[in-house]
Amino acid sequence: MKNLLVLLFVSFTLSCCNKDDNPPADPLSQLPPATQIGAGTFGCLVNGVPYVDNSGDFNCFYQLVNGEYYFGITASINNQENLQIDIGSLKSQLIEGEILLKERENGNFYAFLSFDCICPPGKTNSVQPGSLNVSKFDIQNNIVSATFEFTVTDPNTGAVYNITNGRFDSTFTQ
Repeated sequence: MKNLLVLLFVSFTLSCCNKDDNPPADPLSQLPPATQIGAGTFGCLVNGVPYVDNSGDFNCFYQLVNGEYYFGITASINNQENLQIDIGSLKSQLIEGEILLKERENGNFYAFLSFDCICPPGKTNSVQPGSLNVSKFDIQNNIVSATFEFTVTDPNTGAVYNITNGRFDSTFTQ
């Protein structure tokens, strides 16, 4: 009888095991927090998959050149696709608030998604602009924090990439 009880207990315990006791983490929870302290973080979802560069080594600048302002931030991760995301402006001042991401032309802000650093990248345009919402721009302490979203098409394959829930918090050079 004792052996029967042990056998039933073991059978019950094993039948209750679930290999999915640890479901995959929510993609949003894998992104860096939306801070405003110059934390050196950059993250977004690319077609729902987390894309995070916490290296702090990405290039971020805001510079006055010949009386015109230029902004740029570039993040990359070395995975199977070697994706790189660029957000910037040509001859346009950075301000707090929402900014449209359009073509890479003078007076515009824009975004690119590059694959293996091969051009031409997928890029934003006026027909389907993205958005950049600058929540903090502190020129004295060289801090810029923002959220962003945009959609681009890979010009080589026609694949569409939806970049959502983007955020960065970085210091910049002048």
